[in-house]
Parts: sequence; C-alpha cells; structure tokens
Amino acid sequence: MSQGLLATLFGDPFAVMNTVGLVAFALVGASKAIREEFDLLGIVIVGLAMAFAGGATRDLLVTRVPLALQSPVEISLGLLGVGLAVALSLVLSAPDTHPVTVVADAVGLAAFATTGAIVATGADVSAFGVVAIATINAVGGGAVADILLDRAPFILFEDFYASCAVLGGTAYWVAGELGATGGTAAVACAVVTVGTRLAAVTYDWQLPTAQALGRLDE
Repeated sequence: MSQGLLATLFGDPFAVMNTVGLVAFALVGASKAIREEFDLLGIVIVGLAMAFAGGATRDLLVTRVPLALQSPVEISLGLLGVGLAVALSLVLSAPDTHPVTVVADAVGLAAFATTGAIVATGADVSAFGVVAIATINAVGGGAVADILLDRAPFILFEDFYASCAVLGGTAYWVAGELGATGGTAAVACAVVTVGTRLAAVTYDWQLPTAQALGRLDE
C-alpha cells in the first residue's frame, strides 16, 4: 500500500490531480455535514460521496471500473480529507465557510476538472465529451453531497461554479489541439479552473437567472 501511495503522490498528472481532488473535496463535503450536525458516520458518508461520486460517474461514462473500487489508496485519501475536516471543526466555529475550506473547494474543483479532461481525452471522445466529462467529474460529487444534505444542488443556482469547470475543460482541449503535452494541458485546465473560481468568490460573480433577464426588458 505504501508503494501505491508514493506512486499516487509523485506519479503522472492524473495521479497528482486525483490525490489533490480527493483530499480537498472530502474535506469540503465533510465540513458541510459537520455544519448540519450529522453524526460521525454521516460526516464520513457525505465527505466520501463528494470525493468519489464525480469520478465514479466519469469512469462509468468511459466504461471502466471506478477507481474507488480498485485501490485502498483512493479511500485512504478520502478519509484523510474527512479527518482534516473534523480537526478543523475542533478549532474553527464555521469550518465550511472558512477561507481554508473555500480554497480547498476551488482546488478540488480544478483538480477534478483536470482528471476528467485527462480521462476523456484518453477515451478519445469529442471536444464536447472532454468538456462534459471534465465538468461532471468536477461538480458531480458536490451535487450528490447536496442531495444527501437535503437541499437543491449548489451547481443549479446562479453562483459561478460549474462554469469554472467548463472553462477549465475547454482550456485543456484547446491546449491539446495546439500541440501542448498532457502535463501542460493539465496545468492550463487547473489554472483556469481555480483562477476563475477564486475570482468568482472574490468579486461575487454570478450567472443571471431567467427572472433577472426578464427584468432587463422592463
């Protein structure tokens, strides 16, 4: 198992991004469950759901067994993220809204958009497929976590969130079409995704609702 962990931490771009995404999203999901006063089992379930649901959906779309079912390293990384969330809750009054968690969410979004784009490219899907799978990988876990928390998925509201993954997936495809290596394309995807997400949080970017568009005609 230790050799597998080292390979995950210092391997190819997919392995690095997957590691970052699992820990970050498990932390974010568990923090949300802690805010809702779930018990420890509920915290673990929500944290792991946010960490793995998007990647499992990605793998099913490209017809392969989800990685979470193939290696104990994957689950260990998710549990690490859950443990970090519990530790933060002991020293912070609102860990789910703390800058550490907000940044972790942006980093996880970027990491999973990148892993989705890498897998989609390897499966030889279309440009639309690359962007779609990158986005599903990035936001699918959060949507499932929100359902477990008994609320409408966050990505369906006007906040600029899933759009960041769309832009990141597009950046990956464009970089590849321009002849960039896989590692360079991965960096482009991650930088665009995390950069736009942090900018959206900082400047309160939002997509318009239908109601807001209607008011423009008044």
